[in-house]
Amino acid sequence: MTAEEIAALLDAAGLGAVAGPFTGLPAGPAGLTVTVPAAGWLALLTFARDQLGCGFFDWLGAVDEAEAGVAVLAHVYSLAGRHHLLVRTLLAGDQPRLPTATGVYRGAAWHERETYEMFGVVFDGHPGLGPLLLPDGFEGHPLRKDFALAARAAQEWPGAREPGEPAEPAQPVRGRRRAVPPGVPEGWPTG
Repeated sequence: MTAEEIAALLDAAGLGAVAGPFTGLPAGPAGLTVTVPAAGWLALLTFARDQLGCGFFDWLGAVDEAEAGVAVLAHVYSLAGRHHLLVRTLLAGDQPRLPTATGVYRGAAWHERETYEMFGVVFDGHPGLGPLLLPDGFEGHPLRKDFALAARAAQEWPGAREPGEPAEPAQPVRGRRRAVPPGVPEGWPTG
């Protein structure tokens, strides 16, 4: 199935999806990036599985697009038709929510847990959005652009002093012997 045929089927389905080129693929396999409103997320994934033969769920992730919101992406593939779909939706607001895709692709469970933990996207109906990678009690979502890196705020960079500069302000500054570059004879005038 070609990208044009896939786009025509998507238009005929009336899912409100916008199909565009799939970048990053080697020449040959047909593929599309399909952007859909959040309300059509599950309908498009179901259509991809049932009508386009995309039975292989590859991955699901997110991208923080700053003021625009969080984009959630899923990559699915048809083993028989040898075509790809990159399904994309944009979620605005501080508390992004999306229905879970685990009813369509069981393999989405782990990916949704990771996306919830790292980006804060809540997947309604997910069987268990518990902690996956971060320690218990961790606050915040570390892959969001508004996440403050605590290590940089808590202590000064250790290389903030120049060599020979005292560790404490009250200590006297040690003098350093001025070294000449290799290959320059001793006593050569330095500017």
